[in-house]
Amino acid sequence: MIGRHVWGSPGSPARASLYLLALLLLMASLVSCGGGGAPPPLPPAPAQIAFTSDRDGNAEIYVMNADGSEQTNLTSNSAEDRSPRWSPDGANIVFESNRDGNQEIYVMNADGSQQTNLTNNSAIDAYPEWSPNGAKIVFLSNRDGNFEIYVMNFNGSSPTNLTNDPAWDQDAQWSPDGTKIAFDSLRDGDHEVYVMNADGSSPTNLTNNPAWDWRPRWSPDGTKMAFVSYRDGNAEIYVMNANGSSPTNLTNSTGTDDIPQWSPDGTKIAFRSERDGNREIYLMNADGSAETRLTENSASDDNLEWSAGGSKIAFRSERDGNSEIYVMNADGSGQTNLTNDPASDGDPAWRPTP
Repeated sequence: MIGRHVWGSPGSPARASLYLLALLLLMASLVSCGGGGAPPPLPPAPAQIAFTSDRDGNAEIYVMNADGSEQTNLTSNSAEDRSPRWSPDGANIVFESNRDGNQEIYVMNADGSQQTNLTNNSAIDAYPEWSPNGAKIVFLSNRDGNFEIYVMNFNGSSPTNLTNDPAWDQDAQWSPDGTKIAFDSLRDGDHEVYVMNADGSSPTNLTNNPAWDWRPRWSPDGTKMAFVSYRDGNAEIYVMNANGSSPTNLTNSTGTDDIPQWSPDGTKIAFRSERDGNREIYLMNADGSAETRLTENSASDDNLEWSAGGSKIAFRSERDGNSEIYVMNADGSGQTNLTNDPASDGDPAWRPTP
């Protein structure tokens, strides 16, 4: 009767222990079988680079893994398709195409499916750039008789002229938080860097200099802007605060220095320079110190873009006799030809890290 009392009594410690043991065994069984819990995480997608190639007889959009493997034609169209730009989530690619008889902006899925004309206009529509949240696309159009900066929703709806000025406006660049757009304008008689709110309001001249100032590029934290200026007699890379104050010459070279590109962490700026007689890629700290030549090649090296994590730089090079896409470590080491094709390959664009 004592044993019957121990195992049969609902409130007994022994019976509670038995129930707990059974429950633990059941949970272990479910986990080992994959049931009752979250599925194992999928392996991360390989790092990829989209690019333009004419290896099929005309310009097409290709994609490849970051090591150059699995080069795949995404557009496969007899027209010209070029200038790929990934959406911030890496799910879509916006690009330029003349397949409808004029230059239009298209979008497609990352695998090339569902290619869709977003602009559908008889004018030239070009240079699309995604907003940081992927909801909108800013672009250049001459549909009103001169080149203006427009914005549209990601699906092409509600195209809106943001600049509405008889002068030429171009090179629109979103601020990292998506609230402002920097651009280059000729409305003051020469190239100046302007900024406006994302809805086109409050356009403001940031540079106000009789020399050319153009190609603005925001720092990753949005507090500064790099740009190219001729105010010292040749193209130099300057940096200023986001409100236009404290413009500072970073390069101070007698050659042409342009195309500044901030590293993702904002500590470095890579740029193109002709100070050695041909186009090379240089690197410097964000304050202009420690300038370093990365490519050191007699051919042209340019069209550079940082990888999402900042550990590598993709670029275009003619060192093999034609335009190829190369990649190198951020310090210039490990320069590798990724495309290895007799055709022309360019416009490298890294897929963002999800």
